[in-house]
Amino acid sequence: MLTNEEAISIAIEESKVNNANSYIDGGPFGAVIVKNGKIISKAHNTVIKSKDATAHAEINAIRKASEILGTHDLSGCILYTSAEPCPMCLSAIIWANIKKVYYANTKEDSGNIGFRDDIIYEYLKGENQDLIKLCNIKRDEAIKVFEEFKKNNNKKIY
Repeated sequence: MLTNEEAISIAIEESKVNNANSYIDGGPFGAVIVKNGKIISKAHNTVIKSKDATAHAEINAIRKASEILGTHDLSGCILYTSAEPCPMCLSAIIWANIKKVYYANTKEDSGNIGFRDDIIYEYLKGENQDLIKLCNIKRDEAIKVFEEFKKNNNKKIY
């Protein structure tokens, strides 16, 4: 049975993968997903290599765990990550129904090495609103699709 300290150490080791390849894959981030004391998946950041802005360690680990377990619902899993999750990763963790996350470095530590987690968290608090402009258009057309979905008795909510 894996301890929390052992699992976070594995996440930290995974964060070192990009050190070995001169950060060709992405930043120094690693993540591990554990269920019932056993590792389900581990991953590191591959944003640069994959040319995918969403390829953070946590997202990559969630994708692998979902494939291995054959479900989008990772209830009962624990995520261990080398750094406090960014807002995108935090959202993915919540969507995956992971209820506990252990992290090593803080979001401030990530900011200190050049990553923008803090400004996104500030935006979500109502600050830095010039970061992005959200424009609502054609709701009257799109809401009809939602209304049809709401009426469908065979729908599945995740």
